[in-house]
Amino acid sequence: MTHDGGLRLHLRRVLAAPSPVVFSALTEPRELARWWGPEGFTIPSVECDLRPGGGYRMAMQPPEGDAFHLVGEYLEVAPPVGLSYTFRWEDPDPEDQETVVRLTLRDIGAASAELTLTQGDFLTERRRALHEEGWTQALDKLEELVSSAASP
Repeated sequence: MTHDGGLRLHLRRVLAAPSPVVFSALTEPRELARWWGPEGFTIPSVECDLRPGGGYRMAMQPPEGDAFHLVGEYLEVAPPVGLSYTFRWEDPDPEDQETVVRLTLRDIGAASAELTLTQGDFLTERRRALHEEGWTQALDKLEELVSSAASP
């Protein structure tokens, strides 16, 4: 992770699967529901219209408490090399604002891909750190999912 002076999040992860497998996990509703969110969260529903200008909506169920929703619009959809979309909570915290997530994939050999994630700009360091923790835990689950899917 690096910081660029703004309140942006930058993460990189090498995944044991080629970029088409990873891209599918990043965009297919059934696959998203398997890895999205921090540890302990479930994703009861995912709706998406995967095209530039199309929208998405995900229900996130924490281990305790009521479900909440994440919504946004796809800005770029470029299989299998990446996508970008807006990211906002339906009922935002006062420290939240809409951010943009960019996910870029680059094949490393025939069986691995590097995923680069950027998100920002955040209003506060606290919200950036919260997203860093959530994305890190979610990417751990994604890593497990795609490596098992890519295994013979």
